[in-house]
Amino acid sequence: MIRFLIRTVISLVTAALGLLVASWILPDFHVEWGGFLVAILVFTIAQAVLGPFIFNVARQHASAVLGGIGLVSTFVALLIASLFPGGITIDGWVTWILATLTVWIITALGAWLLPLIFLKEKVKGAKS
Repeated sequence: MIRFLIRTVISLVTAALGLLVASWILPDFHVEWGGFLVAILVFTIAQAVLGPFIFNVARQHASAVLGGIGLVSTFVALLIASLFPGGITIDGWVTWILATLTVWIITALGAWLLPLIFLKEKVKGAKS
């Protein structure tokens, strides 16, 4: 249960960071603060559901694209999150591509690095 909660928090934090960084560096990526929390929740849930689903579909029908599953699920999660009013707005196809890459890189790095930080703290606590 603790592991699930830590992974959920990591997913929410990395989604928030990814969306914020995209809004800071991409002029056509807009975050409306009133709907930011909804955008984070929708994006995180969509990413959690779509990742395994897209992986299974690609594995069965197009195994050559398995490496791009994270990018595809990030793009679709951004699309779904942008459908909810008052959250995020993405204008232009170049911004869609750059936003997908930006959010994917940040969420991937966060999902890889943040558990190491939590694990390091847990090991320190166990040694004490």
